[in-house]
Amino acid sequence: MAKWTKDGLLKATNLLEAAALRQAIMPVCACGHSAIFQPHGLWWHFERRHWDDSLGAVRKRFWCTRCQSASRHKVTPQMVDLVSITEAAIVLPLPPDDVWKRVARRMR
Repeated sequence: MAKWTKDGLLKATNLLEAAALRQAIMPVCACGHSAIFQPHGLWWHFERRHWDDSLGAVRKRFWCTRCQSASRHKVTPQMVDLVSITEAAIVLPLPPDDVWKRVARRMR
């Protein structure tokens, strides 16, 4: 369930809520490298694989490509942040319209 911040705004706790609230996902590594992912496609990616979509579990599914090329092993990001959707976001294949509409109806 989404949480309320001190500013009176809703903050998503999983990918589905982030997609519904139109908040992009940004994993941030200790080295400073980050990327922005479009939430709808990322949610669909996790949903098809039956992975846990809570933000804590999502962080464990990412790794830094820069750190991996330097150290030859996967380094998980320090945190996963929620940001506003930009055009520079990485877009994964989107869910079919009927699937997204059914899930959006359940969220209401």
